[in-house]
Formats: sequence, C-alpha cells, structure tokens
Amino acid sequence: MPYQVNKSEEEWREELGADRYAVLREAGTERAWTGELLDEERAGVYTCGACGAELFKSGTKFDSGCGWPSFYESVRSDAVELLEDDSLGMVRTEVRCANCGSHLGHVFPDGFGTPTGDRYCMNSIALDFTPES
Repeated sequence: MPYQVNKSEEEWREELGADRYAVLREAGTERAWTGELLDEERAGVYTCGACGAELFKSGTKFDSGCGWPSFYESVRSDAVELLEDDSLGMVRTEVRCANCGSHLGHVFPDGFGTPTGDRYCMNSIALDFTPES
C-alpha cells in the first residue's frame, strides 16, 4: 500500500531513536505495564509517534487490563490499516498507521462492554498524546 509519508529506513531510524524504531518500524512490542500512556486519563487525541497522524480520541480509550493502552475504535475507519499477522504461531490482526505504515499494535474482538466489541491494543511508545486545551 502506498503511504502519504515515505521515508527510508535510515531516515526513520534517525528520527525515531532505537526504542521507537523497534516498535514502529520493526513491529516490536513494548513490555506490558511500562508505557507512559497506559494511565493517561486526560481528554485529547492520540497520534502516530512516527508521522503525527490522528489515530484515536481519548473518549474511546478504556481500561482493558491488558497492560497496554486500549481503544474501542480509531478516529476514522481509514486512519488505520488492518493486516493479518500470523507471526508467533497465531493469527492476529496487526494495526498500522494508514498514513505512514508504522506498526501500532493489534486489534482483538474481545472489547467486551464497548460499543464496537473491539480492543485496539496499542504500544504507548508508538503513540503521542496531545491534551485538549
């Protein structure tokens, strides 16, 4: 899929730093319960840590108990790209930023009690947060 933001891996590596690059560009995962945005409760918008595209609104964030920030829907259906991921011996749905193709996390159909039934399980390090003013 062609993305609006295209950079070489060298450019991404330089801009993101080692930890963010490992998650956003190499589909790594940060350790559960360690992310800075896990307990963020202010109103605002969550954006892609690589390109700044808007991804999630704070009103869709919920405490799923999984150790990563969880949301029940993206800000727009075309804000994220969903891809089948059969790594680690299981089939999951990977979530990428539709603007730059960076890995954000995975979505699962176990967001019980949410309006959509989905749980977008995102890596904190893959996101930035801008509080409402």
